[in-house]
Amino acid sequence: MISVIIPAFNEAAELPATLAALCAQEALLEVIVVDAGSADATAMVAHDAGARVISSARRQRAAQMNLGAAAARGDALLFLHADTRLAPGALRAMETALRQEDVAGGGFARRYDSPSLFLRVTCALAEVRTRLCGWFLGDQAIFVRRNAFTALGGFRAWDVFEDLDFSRRLARTGRTVTLRPPVVSAARRFTPSGAVRTTWRDVALTLRYLAATRQAENVPNASLCSEP
Repeated sequence: MISVIIPAFNEAAELPATLAALCAQEALLEVIVVDAGSADATAMVAHDAGARVISSARRQRAAQMNLGAAAARGDALLFLHADTRLAPGALRAMETALRQEDVAGGGFARRYDSPSLFLRVTCALAEVRTRLCGWFLGDQAIFVRRNAFTALGGFRAWDVFEDLDFSRRLARTGRTVTLRPPVVSAARRFTPSGAVRTTWRDVALTLRYLAATRQAENVPNASLCSEP
């Protein structure tokens, strides 16, 4: 069984489409929505759709996802953002990938629900990154075998980059795969500042994170995808 874990906070508007896409999957699954005290109808929407709802005292994706994983019953865990929708056949592709014993986990190619050519290009580049390095972000629906998740100690309790950190550590434990069909993620976070400015800000923050990680690990002259 696949346990789908969705961290949520005030996601009543986006959650119905995400849950509907899950209901259309042809796979044995359970859906766990970890709600961090939403002021809207998030918990009710999840409950009415048949999901298990768990309350989190902490509004942090890492903490919420770890809480959901602790309650999950599946042999495989899929971490899904509340505004990210799986395409038909996505869980079948995941099951097929995990039949290969050397596959520890992975994620999906991604596109945004936006006509922006710029965002289409960034998604294409992100897929190159995942296939070369095995580095996934949270809106790419990261999945992992339960035993690998446990061995890694779950997500580190970071406010940012918990997804990238986890996928980098996961890539050290076994082979990771990038699956298609792509998930569809909401482009709403690009609205306030625009796609270009938001993306460059994300790139700058990611480079700072990688530089700090390299320094902490004391790995001189490391290449983009190298690991200690």
